[in-house]
Amino acid sequence: MEEPRGIICDLDGTLLDTLEDLADSVNIVLAERGLPVHPVDAFRYFVGDGASVLITRVLPEGSRDAETHARCLSRFREVYAMRWNLKTHPYEGIIDMLLQIRKRGIRMGVLSNKPHDATVQCVTELLKEVKFDIVQGQVDGLARKPDPAGALAIARSLNLSPDEFLYLGDTATDMQTAVSAGMFAVGVAWGFRTREELEHNGARVVLDSPGQLTALLDGVRIS
Repeated sequence: MEEPRGIICDLDGTLLDTLEDLADSVNIVLAERGLPVHPVDAFRYFVGDGASVLITRVLPEGSRDAETHARCLSRFREVYAMRWNLKTHPYEGIIDMLLQIRKRGIRMGVLSNKPHDATVQCVTELLKEVKFDIVQGQVDGLARKPDPAGALAIARSLNLSPDEFLYLGDTATDMQTAVSAGMFAVGVAWGFRTREELEHNGARVVLDSPGQLTALLDGVRIS
């Protein structure tokens, strides 16, 4: 591939391993209400589409009424705000990968379905060594991924065309976003989902480690 002028990165499962803090926070909420809790690994498929969808997925089918959902969502936000960084950390090699991208003069953005304030907090505190051009989380009025609206808005903000972007993510949602936006979709196998899911949903390349991105940008074939 030709070197892109811009790269958009997903956050959870791509740059940061947030799984345990998300799982622990949700399970606290469920336990408080006497509802069944879930193993951490199950959250690989619960997360990725925003907090509201997360709560719908973890609630038993008989407890998904509007009032229960609203109370659990509100409580989850309270709990997660207090413990979001107890176990969350960048994946090994991520900081170096991002710094290498910056050295190349490639513009960088983060696009997450996590609420905007939480997205900014995660990036500011856990990826502080890296300067991003734009960080965008979920806000009212902006359709969440896999709708391409957020990715296209980042492209416009950076005065680049979508086909000048590489989009890096770890889920079907991310790959669908990249394809819909007309960006080069790159999946990461170190995140929450499988290589098969990424390839099935449009990944042009799947990376096994952050260091492979530099090789990809250098024109090395990644199998």
